[in-house]
Amino acid sequence: MTTLSVPFSTERLLLRRFTPDDLDDLYAYQGLSEVARYLYRPPLTRERCVRSLARRAAGTAWAEDGDDLVFAVCPVGEAKVVGEVVLKLASARAGQVEIGWIFNPAYGGRGYATEAARAITELAFAELDAHRLFARLDVLNTGSARICERLGMRREAHLVENALDDGRWGSEYVYAMLAREWKADRA
Repeated sequence: MTTLSVPFSTERLLLRRFTPDDLDDLYAYQGLSEVARYLYRPPLTRERCVRSLARRAAGTAWAEDGDDLVFAVCPVGEAKVVGEVVLKLASARAGQVEIGWIFNPAYGGRGYATEAARAITELAFAELDAHRLFARLDVLNTGSARICERLGMRREAHLVENALDDGRWGSEYVYAMLAREWKADRA
């Protein structure tokens, strides 16, 4: 099992565990239909946010398939949560790690998502020994596609009409990067 030093900072952001005090900030974006449309689920109710927050605050190990690390993202010096980033252990044996992010649209256009995603990309490769980092996203989510490209990920797949959500077929991109590519990019 891996133990991480949390919280950690980037130039402008603090990434930390969620606390019960984050409920209003979490619900402010998780309850929005414009956010949920790319997550293949309906917006979260306040009650579901309470349950989600309890699980996030407790944290999980990083040892078995399905374990995840979820970090609240706050501007340095502020207690306000503007979004979250997550790493999910898709295959412990193969070192396959899924990356994701969800941000409050009120804080869009400031580069927070890219900065936070870059930080956990480094965490995945440098500390968690990931072999391959990948992201799955709705093809209509152009903002997330740009973040993947800024991280140096390549588009590996375009899955056509592979998800059915509220009667609408959705298509998905898969972006990925290998540890050796990440290391070469940093050199």
